[in-house]
Amino acid sequence: MSDDILSQDEIESLLGSAGGAVAAAPSEKASPGPRAQAAPAPAARPVSFGGSGVAPSIAPLPRPTEKVTTYDFKRPERVGKEQMRALQTMHEGFSRNYGAALSALLRTIVEVKLTSVDQLTYSEFVFSLENPTCFNLINAPPLEGQLILDINPSLLFPIIDRLLGGSADGAIPSRRPLTEIELRLAGRITSLFLAELKGAWENVIRLEPVIDSVESNPQLVQIVPPNEVVVLISFELTIGETRGMMNLCVPFNSIERIGGKLSANSWVSYSKKPSTPESIQQIGARLSKSIVELSVELARSQISTSDLIGLRVGDIITTEKDIHAPLVMSVEDRAKFFASCGSYKGRKAVQILEPIQERAIPVGKPTAPN
Repeated sequence: MSDDILSQDEIESLLGSAGGAVAAAPSEKASPGPRAQAAPAPAARPVSFGGSGVAPSIAPLPRPTEKVTTYDFKRPERVGKEQMRALQTMHEGFSRNYGAALSALLRTIVEVKLTSVDQLTYSEFVFSLENPTCFNLINAPPLEGQLILDINPSLLFPIIDRLLGGSADGAIPSRRPLTEIELRLAGRITSLFLAELKGAWENVIRLEPVIDSVESNPQLVQIVPPNEVVVLISFELTIGETRGMMNLCVPFNSIERIGGKLSANSWVSYSKKPSTPESIQQIGARLSKSIVELSVELARSQISTSDLIGLRVGDIITTEKDIHAPLVMSVEDRAKFFASCGSYKGRKAVQILEPIQERAIPVGKPTAPN
């Protein structure tokens, strides 16, 4: 047998060994030849069975790669993504309606913007609030438990100042609990909030939200365990140069039973549901019994104040309107039809000619018929 050829026992020994690169040294009986003296054998070379070479390198099989997702037990996510999207859609509409209602109450422009809808633990929510603050506990049957509405003092005190006749700008808010009078004024803000909240949730469930109590120190109130998951819905209010936050906290156990109703797909399909012939007929039947006000404009003319004062019964006002020009008929102060005037069974009447959308309104001053 040649010195460079491995025996069968040596080959089986190499193949049966554990994974890893195993290099076989030349046989001790082999005398160093010119080839061995030229360069030492490398650690791993391809084996040539029946020819010159060294032991093969046996590499281990690659392990399958697995994607590992980190799970934070301090902030578990128990509310599904569809429910979170539904809550976001609902309260985006709520923010616009509440901003309009609050603007009417304060008689100034109020911008309400939904900033975030997140889920976190109750302890994280409580320790993120200022102390003191306006911490409202809300009962909202048929939901279980209580909801929380927190109004930042940097926003609440300027609103109260505005309700009392101030400008809601410039003054630095005080860091103190609310007085009895201030609580009564803040109740107008929270009552308006609950009224709009009821309308926003009406398509999902009919709520009857009422304020149970108002606290100033949020850390003294525990409606759920500290590690319980809550959904935090945050709004940013802008009144002139004043900005502040309002937070609505909804515990998971309050919306756990209505999770099936609270889905983004059903909400979108409801809001974008196309009209059907049955729905059109039903709405038309109800509108057909409505009482509306019709008015016909005979003419428009300009006269002096002295002529107006001197008008008497039987006087005639001449205008430039052609007697054959159509009149404009309005429904609830909205121009809808062109009409012509005349008499019917001895009474003054008008006849509808065509809808006003089919032709342009004549340019110029409409005048009364002669």
